[in-house]
Amino acid sequence: QVQLVESGGGLVQAGGSLRLSCAASGSIFSINARGWYRQAPGKERELVATISSGGSTYYADSVKGRFTISRDNAKNTLYLQMNSLKPEDTAMYYCAASRAVILTIARLDYWGQGTQVTVSS
Repeated sequence: QVQLVESGGGLVQAGGSLRLSCAASGSIFSINARGWYRQAPGKERELVATISSGGSTYYADSVKGRFTISRDNAKNTLYLQMNSLKPEDTAMYYCAASRAVILTIARLDYWGQGTQVTVSS
């Protein structure tokens, strides 16, 4: 199994920045794609950013230019740098991983407990 633990969430004012971290452990050799999704109360899950084992990245249109996904393979850690935060970014953010080559909402093989991000206006 794969275990994912997120950290780094918090309360920040609009325009501020946060960096989320996701530490992976377990059978991480089975992971090909990793990423982040978020969910606000009453809203659907939204895939925010993904990165493949080869380093290819994807960003939701809503966060392009503001968020950056990266990884430190030596530390088995995934990051999401969030800049220019907006109130609409407020959500629970989840780290996720998949054995597939591309991470999608339809296939989240593993996910963490989430970390809350709240952006005040």
